[in-house]
Amino acid sequence: MTIRSLRKPVLALLLAIAAYLGVAMAWAAAAFDPLTAGLPAGTRAPLSLAQLHILLSVEDPGFFEHHGLSLADGQGAATITSALARDVYLSGRSLDGIAGLFQRVYRGVFACCKRIDLGRDAMALVLDAKLSKERQLALYVERVYMGTDRGEQVHGLARAAEHYAGKPLAQLTDDEFTSLVAMIKAPNQFHPVRYPQAHAQRVARIRALLAGTCKPDGWFDTSFDACDPSSLAQPH
Repeated sequence: MTIRSLRKPVLALLLAIAAYLGVAMAWAAAAFDPLTAGLPAGTRAPLSLAQLHILLSVEDPGFFEHHGLSLADGQGAATITSALARDVYLSGRSLDGIAGLFQRVYRGVFACCKRIDLGRDAMALVLDAKLSKERQLALYVERVYMGTDRGEQVHGLARAAEHYAGKPLAQLTDDEFTSLVAMIKAPNQFHPVRYPQAHAQRVARIRALLAGTCKPDGWFDTSFDACDPSSLAQPH
């Protein structure tokens, strides 16, 4: 098979992807108002400046600069905006009619192929254009999934602080807040009660990242492998 013979199928695939993303963005714009109508109106996340620095350093270093998507080192495939877009558009309330039909399609595609599906990213661009960064951050802090504790799903950093640290979010030390942020990547995999060793390793890597003794090794290094204490202890 020659390169010339591949041009048409490749072009057709690219056009199909472009059409899919265009429809996803149009649907996201049309569905924005009904899907966000019941969301809390607060526009400030209940975080101290130190807590905000910890959260963004780990989860989305370029949050206040990007438009919903980012290629920052250690970012991986999701930003705070795209995580919120998934929650609002795909995990939120179900729509009726034609809008609901499209929603079911996008939910199915994401459930099947989340590693390669770009639909959520298209929705993130729309969400970022329609919600201020402050409101996005407030909603994310309130709704982010933080694992299961004593048979109950925990959502939001405030509830997570009560569940895992036994105190209000505002009273957490920086180390205690770092312990919560360490869970976000995979809350049940890095669960401090069920998997304390994995959680402790994740916390140690994040502390090294925050201290500036290491940095992510490229876009997909969300595990911060270069920040493992054992590797940092090796002579260079």
